[in-house]
Amino acid sequence: MIGVDTNVIVRLITGDDALQERKARELFKDSIVYITTTVFLETEWVLRKIYGIDRARVTEALLRIAENERVVVEDPPRVRAAIEGYRTGLDFADALHVAGSDKADAFATFDQALVKAAPSAFDHPPVVSP
Repeated sequence: MIGVDTNVIVRLITGDDALQERKARELFKDSIVYITTTVFLETEWVLRKIYGIDRARVTEALLRIAENERVVVEDPPRVRAAIEGYRTGLDFADALHVAGSDKADAFATFDQALVKAAPSAFDHPPVVSP
């Protein structure tokens, strides 16, 4: 198994460098690939901010990577919950924070937009203002 950096996944998704895309595809074909939660976080940011890719396409790309049979995800339930939260309109980082707090009684934030939007994506933990 081999861990990969964000740039490997971005090359795979965007194909913006033909040589690196080919190497990334070969890596995913020939190896079991391990992806950390932080790499998913950075990948979403790069695709959205640097490449200007819309939420629907980013969501589709992240799901395709996370569900690839040759990929081992660091925390599969958290990543999948965060992707689904992102799909509903949450910021991906916020969705990862809430999904990672599933053992907590609540998730406190001063971000009122998150307090309002989180119930559409998460039953638990409730997102509350302190």
